[in-house]
Amino acid sequence: MTIRGAPAIGIAAAFGLSLEAAAWKGHDLQAFRSHLVKVADEIQATRPTAVNMAWAMEHLKAIINEEFAGVDELRQRLIARVDEMAEEDVAINHRMAEFGASLVHDGDIIIHHCNTGSLATVDWGTALGAIRLAHEQGKKVHVLVDETRPRLQGSRLTAWELEQYGIPYDIITDNAAGYFLSTHKAQKVMFGADRIARNGDVANKVGSYMLALAAKDNNIPVYSVAPSSSIDLHIACGKQIPIEERDPQEVLGIEIDGKRVSPKSATALNPAFDITPFRLITAFVTEKGIVKPPFSKNLSITLKKPFKGVIL
Repeated sequence: MTIRGAPAIGIAAAFGLSLEAAAWKGHDLQAFRSHLVKVADEIQATRPTAVNMAWAMEHLKAIINEEFAGVDELRQRLIARVDEMAEEDVAINHRMAEFGASLVHDGDIIIHHCNTGSLATVDWGTALGAIRLAHEQGKKVHVLVDETRPRLQGSRLTAWELEQYGIPYDIITDNAAGYFLSTHKAQKVMFGADRIARNGDVANKVGSYMLALAAKDNNIPVYSVAPSSSIDLHIACGKQIPIEERDPQEVLGIEIDGKRVSPKSATALNPAFDITPFRLITAFVTEKGIVKPPFSKNLSITLKKPFKGVIL
């Protein structure tokens, strides 16, 4: 079976559904189907911004509704398919890494936002996978790791992964990125994508928009590395992408020297993602190739044609 893949959060969601299938104790096939569909819908609703999760759940719900002799046959089919999806994800990620690494030059200093490595996907990752492969090819690269506030995925996860790979890096505060871009102490910006609209607008970890703005102002390329399953042709532009709001306590609970920073009466707004307009993106890197403007045309071509190469 050929599929587009469900990297990152989609695979995690798929394994969650397979665990639910493994734990089911009943023998009524219809009740089992109904339960799995309900759980799939609940999982999908937890992350409205990321399209990969929706794709994975819809794909597995289609399998759930196929003809089966009984509960055991459906359970085995579902679990086996999730394992296949994980293996497919590894191949997809490696193809993305190959294309992404071709954009990295020897000596590059790259600003990277959030976490897009093997902790976020399966094995290789997206943007960080491209950096990792460039390093393994012998290119000397250095990564400036945005902390990625307030959850600090850059400091906690990306920095740890870079240490495992032996890739030189420095952690920088999110609001220092503009300094490194304006002084040309960085040559590229690379991040992932949770959803890409038909026109090329990108929903990604909050802070990506400001990073892309600063890069554009300093003529520094911005590459969004994501599987083709992140492209949502049903969404015309970024304004139509739902943005997940996270717990304000992630912001209000920050402490220094064991003491809360904000006043006890303070409130907070905590969007998990923002929208980077297509005009700020230099190119997308997918497992099918490097997608250049005009995105409204070429992103659609990417989904329709099973090819590898550069879309001009």
